[in-house]
Parts: sequence; C-alpha cells; structure tokens
Amino acid sequence: MTNSNIIIALDGYSSTGKSTIAKQLAKKLNFIYVDTGAMYRAVTLYAIQNNLIGEDGVIDTETLEKELSNINISFKFNDQNKINETYLNNINVESQIREMQVANLVSPIATLPFVRTFLVEQQRAMGNKKSLVMDGRDIGTVVFPNATYKFFIIAKPEIRAKRRYDELTANGKEVSLEEITENILERDRIDTTRKVSPLRKAEDAIEIDNSFLNREETLEKVLSFIK
Repeated sequence: MTNSNIIIALDGYSSTGKSTIAKQLAKKLNFIYVDTGAMYRAVTLYAIQNNLIGEDGVIDTETLEKELSNINISFKFNDQNKINETYLNNINVESQIREMQVANLVSPIATLPFVRTFLVEQQRAMGNKKSLVMDGRDIGTVVFPNATYKFFIIAKPEIRAKRRYDELTANGKEVSLEEITENILERDRIDTTRKVSPLRKAEDAIEIDNSFLNREETLEKVLSFIK
C-alpha cells in the first residue's frame, strides 16, 4: 500500500450486510470494491466442482493445496445489474457461490492456512494498486492492519438469519429460517474459534451494531467517520 492509497476495512459477522455496505461505500467514494468473502466462496465452489470435499464433509486438503495455482478469481462489473460479479477461471459464478451448499462449506475451507495465505497475497496486491474498500473477517487485523479506516459490523443472530432468509426466498430459493439460523451460528463459531486469522475486532476498529439500522442508515453512519 502506498501513502496515496486509502484502504477501508469492513470486518464483522456473516449476514450483517457488510458486502452491500462496502459496495455502496466504494461507489460513493469512487474506490475499488473487493469482496473477500466471494473469493473464499469461489475456492469452495472449485473444491465442490472437483470432488475435493467428500459427502462426510472431509476436505482433500493435499490435492486442493496442489491445485491452488489452477484457481483464478476475478471481479467484473456488470453494467446491466450494476454489481461486481465473481468469476472463477473466467466463468461467472456469482449465483453459484451464493447457494446454501457453498455457504455450508465455506467456513471449513476458510480455516485452511494455505487457502488464507493464497488469498491474502492476492488481496494485498490489490491494495498496492488503488484505493479500495474491502470487507471480510480479517481485513483490519491481518490483511491490512494499517488500513486507513477500520469498521467492525455486528448484529443480533436472529436478525441476521431473518435478513438472509428474506434475501434467499426473494430470489426463489427454498430454504427454512431454522436452516439459515443454524448455518449462521455455526459460521460464527467456526469464524471466531479458528486458529488462523479468527474473526475479531481490531483494537482501533469502530464497531457498528446495525441490528436496528437499515442499509442506508448503516452507510451514513460509516460515512460519518470518514473524513
């Protein structure tokens, strides 16, 4: 990161709306937006597609580590829907990485040290080029510990589950609120207890609880701290 680049890190729990906030923030400031969660989901999808995760959930870590060099993740802006979409080896996988199958397996993949090292290197390289907004679990603590601004977004689990349920059902997905709640609580447990880069608030991060704030109100609160 050069002195002229501004890095804004948004960390926090799943389904707090971090990605949406980060996208809006980047658009408002004319910064690059990097969805790190999508990067981990893309690696997870690759593992699923290449039968590297057994029916028992056991990951073939040896093969996955060897095949990381075959994984190319990029983002392209879609002019029609006005969003950055995730590409895995030049194929648009934005819809696929949001499926429950990927959601249920992404946390175990994200705990693997070699996966984190692989993606953190890519994320830091992005920050060396331009000012950006990046959201994830360890952006302010590991990827960019010297980020210009750091935010930590939280919300009550039951509210996060309802938000995720509404989002999926609105897109025609058949899921249960109970399933979503269990998934969120399990992801919280894995994210906060993993040995490598656990989810935690950086000491100098600004915590924002958006349990009772909508997206616009959360964005305005974040913007109020950026000068």
